[in-house]
Amino acid sequence: MTWKVERTPGRPLHRTEDNRFALPLRLTRTGDQPTDTTLTLTPAEAEHLHAALCRALDGQPAPPSALDCRSPVQTSPGTSHIMGRA
Repeated sequence: MTWKVERTPGRPLHRTEDNRFALPLRLTRTGDQPTDTTLTLTPAEAEHLHAALCRALDGQPAPPSALDCRSPVQTSPGTSHIMGRA
């Protein structure tokens, strides 16, 4: 039995009324129909996930479609260069 987990097409991440983050996901088990569900995170849980993803992506080039928070901020100390002082 194999599971596949992916973002639910056409359903973006959003905040809930109780200030949580809801990430729509589609779960599919081999041979079964897909099931849509939602991963709900508190702001603290979302911060921890964000930090873990940043660490995991460190050193990887950002794709052209990357959001601003990934492009200028995500740089490991070994690859950053100080260009000048203000």
